[in-house]
Amino acid sequence: MSGGEVRTADAVIIGAGVIGSAVALELSRRGFRTVSVDKAPAAGYGSTSSSSAVVRAHYSSRDGVVMAYEGFAYWAEWEDYLAVTDERGLAKYVGCGSVLLKSDDGLWPKALAHYRELGVEHEEWDTATLAARVPYYDLGRFGPPSRPDQDAFWQEPDGELEGALYTPGSGYMSDPQLATHNLQRAAEVAGAEFVFRRTVTEIRHGERIEGVTLDDGTRIHSPVVVNVAGPHSARVNALAGLTGTMRISTRPLRHEVHVVGAPEGVDMATEGIHTADGDLGIYFRPEGGNTIMVGSEDPPCDPREWVDDPEDLNRGLTRAHWETQVYRLARRIPGLRIPPDMRGVADLYDVSDDWIPVYDQTDLPGFYVAIGSSGNQFKNAPVAGHVLAELVTACEAGLDHDRDRLQLKMPHTGLQLDVGFFSRNREINEGSSFSVNG
Repeated sequence: MSGGEVRTADAVIIGAGVIGSAVALELSRRGFRTVSVDKAPAAGYGSTSSSSAVVRAHYSSRDGVVMAYEGFAYWAEWEDYLAVTDERGLAKYVGCGSVLLKSDDGLWPKALAHYRELGVEHEEWDTATLAARVPYYDLGRFGPPSRPDQDAFWQEPDGELEGALYTPGSGYMSDPQLATHNLQRAAEVAGAEFVFRRTVTEIRHGERIEGVTLDDGTRIHSPVVVNVAGPHSARVNALAGLTGTMRISTRPLRHEVHVVGAPEGVDMATEGIHTADGDLGIYFRPEGGNTIMVGSEDPPCDPREWVDDPEDLNRGLTRAHWETQVYRLARRIPGLRIPPDMRGVADLYDVSDDWIPVYDQTDLPGFYVAIGSSGNQFKNAPVAGHVLAELVTACEAGLDHDRDRLQLKMPHTGLQLDVGFFSRNREINEGSSFSVNG
């Protein structure tokens, strides 16, 4: 596109991260002429590129589990879902499985109840089974989570963990940015257009959406705009005049993820497993080069780094975060090889008030949101694309989703999803984990 150009589209999608690209693909496959706009130089170059790309089933809510379990089929059958050739190749799904340790944070009983109700394939491991499957773990109970600068951190464990929930279909995607590029290529085959290095400066509307204006003066007329702008989502809502119109708000939160070496004699490619460790307040998974990636589950003892301006992000790793997460991991994996230098990434989450995303219409007809993804929605991206495409199609055909909540039967699992659960006007979900676990 060139400055001052006037274009038309059926839908403009603001943001080309993994969820935005999935929305573009699903809308395009339904016949919408879509234009995706992103300030980055390519799809998935924003916060998506820093994602741990974990695919797991446990969430605090039923509908969260429905979406996650539905997502298993997309990732496991990635090539078939895309049905496209990408010149860069396809991202690979690593099916390492996942364990949710039975800690005192209250998540595993909720997850187990959801697994049983929904038919999620799982195993319940006792302590002996857990020890046999991951013999390099220390199964002591160290919780509640604390920090290395607190005396409680260094105390001896109080007994052993009861075991874990295991989901064999879990794993992670090898390269989150490449996976997003794959979605872009599939969307383009379906007729989508992507515009990079451009910013939306105006969202034009009267009683309903009319289109957007870009920073080079290009005007795109469109009856539909979808906000999938990640950490910039609140600013995009403000452009649409929607600040204060939603009961659930979103804010950017800075997070760090670190990488350290596996214990001597442990091959993470064959022995590694994704682990949610609420007892220590971390999650971790295998990474390339026989290393382990570790991130925080945001326990109450950890300070939150809210960012007012998403453009003003410190991408450098900090010693305090490094020591907290890596030392926690070293308590669970005593043979951890801790390097002298810090390795990892720092980026932003788009966090809602209850850490559950908002997939919804808005008070402005034609304007939709897929926001508040909070670092836990990568795994749900293809499903979110399907949900938003169905929501847009239904609402543009006359559905008032606020009054008559859209119910969707998931195409792979056959499970029923109440899309209204993700409403912008819901009450804060007090049953949420208020963390990356959603």
